[in-house]
Amino acid sequence: MKNLILVRHAKSSWKAPLRDIDRPLAKRGINDAHLVSQVLGPHLPKSFMIWCSPAKRARETALIYAQNISYPIESILFNNELYTFEESQLEHFVRSVSNEYENVILFGHNEAITNFVNKFGDTYIENVTTSGFVLLIFDTSDWKNISKGRTSKIIFPRDLKT
Repeated sequence: MKNLILVRHAKSSWKAPLRDIDRPLAKRGINDAHLVSQVLGPHLPKSFMIWCSPAKRARETALIYAQNISYPIESILFNNELYTFEESQLEHFVRSVSNEYENVILFGHNEAITNFVNKFGDTYIENVTTSGFVLLIFDTSDWKNISKGRTSKIIFPRDLKT
């Protein structure tokens, strides 16, 4: 059994003329990342690895989540392959994960995340929102062999706001 959690980076700021990779989180993004990450405890496996895109907005999102789920920030792995908007590149990364890891959390970008969860999950999601959390479960022992899995949990910030 392989468990994959995909988190789309939180809402980013467009206030400054920066390169895409350098855009930070907006205030709403910071608040939404805290909101979602604070309710994840019951939905997380006991042990997992976190990989993250090197984009500033993804890094900042991963740091907020790590803080709120008590994951050591120095253990977050950053990988340039996750700075992608293409589902095929995200799929390539997931299939290359070492089988020593049963549970993986990836912080990345849309369209890659929405297209990936729709290809491999069993619940159609029109758009994985910023700060969106999606847990996919695959009935395989080898990341290379992932195929249609089960969408086990979806948490979007709007679901937590009253």
